[in-house]
Amino acid sequence: VCQADDDVDQLYDQVHRELLLLMIQDPQAIQWATYLLWVAHDLERIADRATNIAERVIFLVTGKMKVAANVSES
Repeated sequence: VCQADDDVDQLYDQVHRELLLLMIQDPQAIQWATYLLWVAHDLERIADRATNIAERVIFLVTGKMKVAANVSES
């Protein structure tokens, strides 16, 4: 699930960039492209929440917290 979330994050970034470019190139596309931006955002958040659920289930079963690779230790 965590790897899939990373994949979804990358896809979201790609879709976001492409839709912004489209809106710059074709101002008439702004309204529907904005709707698609929100859809992409919501799908990315669903992936984030699925990761949170998976991490909590792992903790409930094993008693161990998964440490995110992108979290730096202080």
